[in-house]
Amino acid sequence: MRSDALGNTLLPKRIALPVFASDALSSVAYAPDEILLTLSFAGLGVTALSPAVGLAVVVLLVVVVASYRQTVKAYPSGGGDYEVATKNLGGTAGLVVASALLVDYVLTVAVSISSGAQYLSATFPVLAGSEALIGSLIIAVLALLNLRGMRESGKAFAIPTYLYLVAIGAMICTGIFQWATGSIGHAPTAMYEIAPKAQYSAGLVGIGGAILMLRAFSSGCAALTGVEAIANGVPAFKKPKSKNAATTLALLGTISAAMLMSILLLAGKTGVRSVENPATDLLVNGKPVGTGISVDPVIGQLAATIFANAKPMFYLVTIVTGLILVLAANTAFNGFPQLAQVLARDSFLPRQLYNRGDRLSYSNGILVLATGAIVLVLSFDAQVTRLIQLYIVGVFIAFTTSQLGMVVHWSRELSVSTDADARTAMKRSRVVNVIGFLISGAVLIIVMATKFIHGAWMALLLMALVFAIMMGIRKHYRTANEELEVPDYQGALALPSRVHAVVLVSNLHQPAMRAISYARATSPSTLELLTVDIDPDSTRGLKEQWKASAVPVPLTVLASPFRDITGPVVQYVRNLRKSSPRDLVVVYIPEYLVAHWWESALHNHSATRLRVRLQFVPGVVMATVPWQLTGAYDHVAKPGANSTINPPEQSRKEA
Repeated sequence: MRSDALGNTLLPKRIALPVFASDALSSVAYAPDEILLTLSFAGLGVTALSPAVGLAVVVLLVVVVASYRQTVKAYPSGGGDYEVATKNLGGTAGLVVASALLVDYVLTVAVSISSGAQYLSATFPVLAGSEALIGSLIIAVLALLNLRGMRESGKAFAIPTYLYLVAIGAMICTGIFQWATGSIGHAPTAMYEIAPKAQYSAGLVGIGGAILMLRAFSSGCAALTGVEAIANGVPAFKKPKSKNAATTLALLGTISAAMLMSILLLAGKTGVRSVENPATDLLVNGKPVGTGISVDPVIGQLAATIFANAKPMFYLVTIVTGLILVLAANTAFNGFPQLAQVLARDSFLPRQLYNRGDRLSYSNGILVLATGAIVLVLSFDAQVTRLIQLYIVGVFIAFTTSQLGMVVHWSRELSVSTDADARTAMKRSRVVNVIGFLISGAVLIIVMATKFIHGAWMALLLMALVFAIMMGIRKHYRTANEELEVPDYQGALALPSRVHAVVLVSNLHQPAMRAISYARATSPSTLELLTVDIDPDSTRGLKEQWKASAVPVPLTVLASPFRDITGPVVQYVRNLRKSSPRDLVVVYIPEYLVAHWWESALHNHSATRLRVRLQFVPGVVMATVPWQLTGAYDHVAKPGANSTINPPEQSRKEA
């Protein structure tokens, strides 16, 4: 796609919603599982508190969405949390946020794909045990689709996302109707009791109970993941960009809140059980059920209960839920490359991540994200419960820092604004961001306290590693720019005093003669032929050729008692540089290009070794002069042609 076609790739709201909000919408598929699973540690009675935990998550979701609506209006350039933190809190804070977001995007793909793979294996038992492999293949397919461009991938993913919303909406409406009419059934696991963990055998008493409730709340906060992606993707929206992004955020918050609360309420009414280890945690008549039992995800159990007499709807809900969990990763495939492009622009990531690919997508960022996610899925065997412990930390580091940055932003704007209406709006926005900062900061503390020993420390370690890498990249680019810059007063010194040309030869065949011709055409200050004496007979033959050819270029022979070619040449070139540091040395290297890949094994590749060594010698330029071997001898001169060209027998010997 042409560069001037970039405007055609911008997204309307109907496509932007599935592209940027699929992660947050899909979180509803596993956030209830995490809440119920955590509460089950204290036994069956405590799981009745899941709606209260869900309500706390919804309150936080509303605050975060309201806060990000302020962010997309104030910073529509696509930097999102990174730009807000950098401009208002300093470069270090911005880099901390960027590190958290980059790690979080990789974890988003890993968690979403792993959850989707588990849903697929629950629907199709023949896939059980292959979740990690299935997840890796799905990530590869998603990467290929996104390489086609954001708009094209958005169109492909829009239908499954809206189908998911319709299917879950139908399930919720049907379940509420059955609940109201008293005809709602019991979940497949409703017959079981739950064995509490030893430390919670007394229920929610003391500090342990409070910590468990906080841990359930922090696990449920996974429903907030993906909200920040819209702030990073504002440039991808159609105009008016900020308004469309803010509207999409409002839609996302409304749908997610309604779905989360409805699923938790229906799970309580149908008796859904979600436990860590069904064989030991589920009881029948006070005894563990033992092996051979599996517990489906919460939505799967609800679908089986609500649509007990409508199996096609059950399969539809299960399949589209698995699909949306897979497509949720697409949010990261749009957010990660966009953020990486901004960081590459600021020299914190390799500059290759700044460039768009053939389809105007950030291809290199997509490939980096896919690689990192596949490594995580394989390392954690696609286990969502293990991965999600790493997941939530980075989200709330970004949330908290961004909200603090927005508070500073509005305070600065208020200090210079004189318009009464504008000041009123700014004060209102600052209040929203202050509330967002306080709540998200409190949640961050809770997450750190409850999840650190369960795996969050690994996420922090990854963030610290990414931070250090980006600082190193920044230092490299800064140092390189300083070294490459030519001061004004040294402008004349940028040009060399003289140019010494050296042509490496072992035989005066056609490649060597071509190299000599090219070297002479550049009109260097001096020109010489250079050879290394590793075989007296070959050297003697070269000297005879040189005399007979009448080539008007002096020949220098270097001694090599240890039969090394590279060392003497490098030392000779270094000596040329030392004798006159302001001079430039150009080394012409004749090189064969073979007709078939396997023929390369028949040549010694001395030219490659010389290039590798000489490229680290300052003030030396290497010029490779290629000669294509056709695989036949029809390119060799016939009798009577130029006497400097060898007969076929000698050419074969030299090769």
